[in-house]
Amino acid sequence: MKLHSSLGPNPRLVRMFLIEKGLAEGEAVERVHYDIISGENRQSAELTGKNPLQTLPVLELDDGTTLTESWPICEYIEELHPDPNLIGRDALERAEIRKWVRWFDQDVVVPMTIGFRATGGRPMFEPRMKVVSESAGAEMTDMANDKWRWLDKQLGDRDNICCDRFTLADLITFCFANFGFTVGWKLPEGTDNLARFIETHNKRESAKIWQQAE
Repeated sequence: MKLHSSLGPNPRLVRMFLIEKGLAEGEAVERVHYDIISGENRQSAELTGKNPLQTLPVLELDDGTTLTESWPICEYIEELHPDPNLIGRDALERAEIRKWVRWFDQDVVVPMTIGFRATGGRPMFEPRMKVVSESAGAEMTDMANDKWRWLDKQLGDRDNICCDRFTLADLITFCFANFGFTVGWKLPEGTDNLARFIETHNKRESAKIWQQAE
């Protein structure tokens, strides 16, 4: 398999997922890196042929089939390599984990991403896509921060979002928080539980990718 990836929370989510599964880069999975700062992904005819949206990550299978979007890629990997389990051991666990992933994706990732593109990330994104006004971007960031505070209360003194172990729900939360840190975002006030959560999971072997320069 080949993982076409880049800087960013979604590619790194998949990379962490693979490492958690024991699938080492360069051995089980070949990684092809794109410089999204320079727009390499949007200039590559090869990548566009694999994913017309030109977004990353893209998982290319040995037969040439390509899968896009981080969550479906993780689902595919889980089907092939069910242990250690990250998306549920039974129907009830899978529903619980997917509930949290869907909630986080909609209520945190969407406004957080729109807010960043319109404010701190505006110089990079405005020439490439439509972005909302800076004031609207600030409002979206505030909306996302409110949800971070809500999540902090739900987390409490636990180390995991659900199922009493590390799952995809923890992984997506960890990756978007860490990406936020790389672009100057900070956890909002009143999220000490999340700060502890991130500190705890920063010790994972897979988290070392956040220390790499890309």
